[in-house]
Amino acid sequence: MSFAADNDDKPLTLARERFERIYNTIRDRICLIEYEPGRRLAEEDLAREFGVSRTPVRRVLARLESEGLLESRHGVGTFVIDVDLEALLPVYRLRMELAGLMGKLDPLPRSPEDLSRVRALLGRCDALIKSPEPKAYARLNMDFFHELAAMIGNRPLREISERLYFLTNRAWLRSAPNLDLADEIAVFRREVADILAAMELGDWESVGFIRRSHISMWVRRMQEHQKRE
Repeated sequence: MSFAADNDDKPLTLARERFERIYNTIRDRICLIEYEPGRRLAEEDLAREFGVSRTPVRRVLARLESEGLLESRHGVGTFVIDVDLEALLPVYRLRMELAGLMGKLDPLPRSPEDLSRVRALLGRCDALIKSPEPKAYARLNMDFFHELAAMIGNRPLREISERLYFLTNRAWLRSAPNLDLADEIAVFRREVADILAAMELGDWESVGFIRRSHISMWVRRMQEHQKRE
């Protein structure tokens, strides 16, 4: 991961835009478990799908490997790494501490349009509580995370937070078939509503505190669930 002084407002080159498109697509497929743990990702197949040479695909896979989502086995190929809640607990603890910083280190004020997008997430929560679906909830969770990441003005904090989120966010999805998904979505809705209220007040430190608390509660719920299995 690099904190090089790229200008975030600088227009992406076509090559960079292509790289980011392929990277985001493959990363999302891994995080939504469209690519199951253990699946081999073939460069030639991905290059054909995206209509590019194998070079940008190779660079994307190398980045995802450096971020802990893939592993390369010499002479065999590149595979999606499995996810284990217990092994990820130190990462969750770090995420909790970083969440507390998002409202302290150069938070970016939210515009009316930003707040409107967060309000729209509440409507999606309400619809999902009535008809729970794991992948739709996973996508909703990711969209909410992107709204939170957008308010982090400290670039190193934002990049680290993004990396750790995508490293851990499959953990609950693996457990989804055994969870009361409607209840999980209801808890998530409370988080969104509380954070929206803090954003509307411009209380950025409370945004971080609420986020930290909900990550902690989620880990405790998952641990209790594992004990009952």
